Amino acid sequence: MGTPSAAAVSAKPPALPKIGVAILGSGSAVPTRVVSNDQIAALCDSSDDWIFQRTGIRNRRICDPADGESNRTLCTDALRRALESASVAPNELDLVICGTITQDMRCPSTACLVASELGCGTAAAWDIGAACCGFVYSLNTAHDLIRSGSFKTVGVIGCDTVSAITDYTNRNVAILFGDAAGAVVLRATDDVSKGVVAQCNHANGNGWQELYMPGWDEHIKDGADRALVRTGCLHMNGREVFKFAVTTFCSLIKETLDKAGLSVEDVDMFVCHQSNIRILEAASERFGIDKEHLYVNIEKYGNTSAGSVPLCFDELRRGGRIKEGQLVMFVAFGAGLTWSSSLWRM
Repeated sequence: MGTPSAAAVSAKPPALPKIGVAILGSGSAVPTRVVSNDQIAALCDSSDDWIFQRTGIRNRRICDPADGESNRTLCTDALRRALESASVAPNELDLVICGTITQDMRCPSTACLVASELGCGTAAAWDIGAACCGFVYSLNTAHDLIRSGSFKTVGVIGCDTVSAITDYTNRNVAILFGDAAGAVVLRATDDVSKGVVAQCNHANGNGWQELYMPGWDEHIKDGADRALVRTGCLHMNGREVFKFAVTTFCSLIKETLDKAGLSVEDVDMFVCHQSNIRILEAASERFGIDKEHLYVNIEKYGNTSAGSVPLCFDELRRGGRIKEGQLVMFVAFGAGLTWSSSLWRM
């Protein structure tokens, strides 16, 4: 892995920008409370074996508000650790972006709260709401803003505390989700080989009703089972979302590789949204990606939405499996419906 393929050699490489972008550090944070499949099964019609066979999940982490855990605290801890990893002071950041749909408050943004908590001064701060794509959307946005010269040092967070919007009597969602946050620190560099080689960002709002959180009764689609669909709680059509994810996952990887003029063998690591083990396995089989190059941690954490991809990346980086010069592809898909990728030269 890592050696250019014949397709890569023959393809015309993208023009190099004048500004490179480096990922200087990463961090993550998860709640202390571990919730097992057996505990979930006691709340809905399920079992440990049933959940594991269909999702690959054994445990998930759930915030405990009594212990002061929340979306904001996870985001703050993750970015703090990323800054420490990067040896960057909080006041060196000139922008904080947070990908999340589960803010503690609608206003102000979580990014503003985190920037204040960490002492980022007057750094710009905003949230991006793209569900499970929140981190990858944010990563691409931050990268391009740095490459354009608008910002130099950016903290990017992905976090969702889906437990706050989960009805634990609804098996469709109760078995899947956990809470987590991850973050990275990006900085402009003179090394123009570093940064995004190719990226894809897509959405299709026509499929919103397959995965959504109704705020009022008027938002609940016609014909929905009112015993299952509750306002303020996440609702998912599991069968349709699964079909969307399997199809999109494979086409997204191919589209990104085609843009870069590379093949799957050129990529050193795939850092993918942990939605369901069967979806990950489908992509692995389609492209022949072995376990060494497709990271999986869903068994321990469940589907953590926007926290999923940066949590995986931080675990890989801290484990010494992300190295300078490697090609790393970030991939995510989720509510919206949204799907996004980001192929980096580290």
